[in-house]
Amino acid sequence: MSRPPLRVLFVTHAFPRQSGDAAGAFVLALARALKGEGVEVRVLAPSAPGLADAETIDAVRVVRYRYAPRAWETLAYTGTMAEQVASSLRAKLALAMMIWRGRRAARHHVRSWRPHLVHAHWWFPSGMQAGGHDVPMIVTMHGSDVRLMRTVQARAIFGRVAEQSAALFAVSSWLARQASAALNGRPVGTAPMPAATVLFTPPPPDAHDRGRMLFVGRLNAQKGLDDVLQALSQSRKPWTLDVVGDGPDRDALQARASALGVAERVQWLGHLPHHDLPALYARSAALVIPSTDEGLGLVGVEAALCETPAVAYASGGLTDVVRDGATGWLVPPGDVAALAHAIDGVVERPTKARALGAAARVRALAVFSPEAVGARYREAYDAALGGRA
Repeated sequence: MSRPPLRVLFVTHAFPRQSGDAAGAFVLALARALKGEGVEVRVLAPSAPGLADAETIDAVRVVRYRYAPRAWETLAYTGTMAEQVASSLRAKLALAMMIWRGRRAARHHVRSWRPHLVHAHWWFPSGMQAGGHDVPMIVTMHGSDVRLMRTVQARAIFGRVAEQSAALFAVSSWLARQASAALNGRPVGTAPMPAATVLFTPPPPDAHDRGRMLFVGRLNAQKGLDDVLQALSQSRKPWTLDVVGDGPDRDALQARASALGVAERVQWLGHLPHHDLPALYARSAALVIPSTDEGLGLVGVEAALCETPAVAYASGGLTDVVRDGATGWLVPPGDVAALAHAIDGVVERPTKARALGAAARVRALAVFSPEAVGARYREAYDAALGGRA
């Protein structure tokens, strides 16, 4: 028996500004995946300079609300909200207005569009905007919002959001455990976002260069690129490193590569659009993910879909993405010697690396494909509605 169609309002502060944009691309991917499950999604997101008030992106309707004077509307889409709010009184005021006006906009769309359910992405700020509107709400936590729970004040606010939620999810089991602990043991489910299986596909045979490693991520301390540079300087094998990404530590990291004597073995590619990444995964022997406390590590999933295994720290959500010895290699966080040894092993045993890459793709399709994730969230929606749809 077919299930009834559902209308679901996504409330989020991150969503692609146009087709192909990386900002919140996984939220758009979920909206598209849910179409196959009979779910119509409308997205409510904050405005920003140059964006239309409403438009359709990849067949998904997105409506944007104004929350501040145009020159102040810089908090969303760039990944710098936390830095802006920490350093600027104007940004703090803009954030307060975003929460308030986003809540008003959510109430308006609940009353006018009449969704069956509201789905907040990130409990802060979206969960504060989406709850209490006479329609069930579920919340998905993506990582940055879980890290906010380190303060007593944030945990208290999160508790109020949780009270208004029919169900809570996080994109990795590690995040789910942290969120559950903040709620004194209330269950928090694990439900990742879908990966772009159409974009990330296996390469031609022998495309992987056994001596070429890849790093993809923001250039800051948490992402751990400094450890890879140290591993490169300690390595017994002549591998090279491609670095994709940008961030506040770029100049310091380039200087560090020079100081370690490995600058000629590192290629700095800067920030690249999403569609340029498959070719880089395809030519790399392994993706190196030296992050600590990573919410999930979606780049590891993307690499797996390209049959590229990962060498990663056994930290945070990365243990959901990489299975040590089965789909890649996990080493103790911060152990540069172990990191160098594992990468040397990729160079020394290319046949094993290719076998682990093939296994990584099989698992990624089973767990992170749009079909698998869409079915998981449709099940969650049905449970939250309890037959009311």
